Amino acid sequence: MKENNITVLGIGNILMRDEGFGVHLINHLNEHYTMPPGISLLDGGTSGIYLAPIVQDCRRLLVVDVMAMEGKPGEIHRFKGADLKGAGLQLSMSPHQVGLLEILDICRLHDQVPEEVEFIGVIPGAVELGLELSPALQSRIEPVAELVLKQIEEWTNARVISGPGVAVSAP
Repeated sequence: MKENNITVLGIGNILMRDEGFGVHLINHLNEHYTMPPGISLLDGGTSGIYLAPIVQDCRRLLVVDVMAMEGKPGEIHRFKGADLKGAGLQLSMSPHQVGLLEILDICRLHDQVPEEVEFIGVIPGAVELGLELSPALQSRIEPVAELVLKQIEEWTNARVISGPGVAVSAP
């Protein structure tokens, strides 16, 4: 299954405004683009540890989420594989969540980590009860979507087509 499998994983809690940015991005991609074969757009929501089998099964993983770090709401940051640990990031908003780094460690223990891992993180502004993104993060949907599309095209040498796709949801 790992030959050409690329997973774009949007993580977050859509009930907590900006915390749901990754999920909102996946919805945007599904509404506006059709992906080439072998590309999965996955709403990971708040599935935490249950994402480990999905991460283990993909060859390349592109994760979109908010991240707790210094900066202005809406700032976009990008990290590759090993850079994630070295950046000292807290990639889970709640201390009760299993974050991306822990999931990757679990996959490493099973010797089933993706060949390439990319992370696109956006600094949140409003993490409170509510369904809508703050204006700062709403304005970042299209720029982050363009980064995702560019990465997919780089990995596949295939063109992403404008037009609605099909969503895949996490367990």
